[in-house]
Amino acid sequence: MEDASPVLFRPTWQQALGRGVYLGALVSAAGLTTVVLVTLAVLAWTDGAAPPVWLWLLVVAGPPVFGAPIGVLAGRRAGTQVSAGGVPLSDGGVAPWAQVVDLRAERRGGRVVVSVYLESGANVQLQAPYSGGLFAADPRFEGKMITLSYLWRSHRFGGLPG
Repeated sequence: MEDASPVLFRPTWQQALGRGVYLGALVSAAGLTTVVLVTLAVLAWTDGAAPPVWLWLLVVAGPPVFGAPIGVLAGRRAGTQVSAGGVPLSDGGVAPWAQVVDLRAERRGGRVVVSVYLESGANVQLQAPYSGGLFAADPRFEGKMITLSYLWRSHRFGGLPG
């Protein structure tokens, strides 16, 4: 079974879009705060005029609008690749299936994520698949979880068909 092809779980395009808009909104909030502080400082120390309206619109709407396509492009590249060798760890290593004690879908914040429990007591949260509300929803999450569970049980306890 060592020659089996790896399985790749990626965020859906809606999840990637939502992540891009969210990060863009954070950048927008930081940019708006900066522009307000600079404007207040300039108006307090000089007799300068306030920035034009288009600048305020650019600062508020620009990052979410540009963040959405960037989120789709970058977010779809992220994910989890599970192979016959095991489950990827956050440090770049791989935990062999023999060390995986349990595989669970758990609620973390507003999402349901896949948590992998190892014999060492460590808990690894996979980057994908996950599901949540609004843009983070994945209608195929349960099927992906079943696939992961099947892979784990097959490699840990044997019994692969074929």
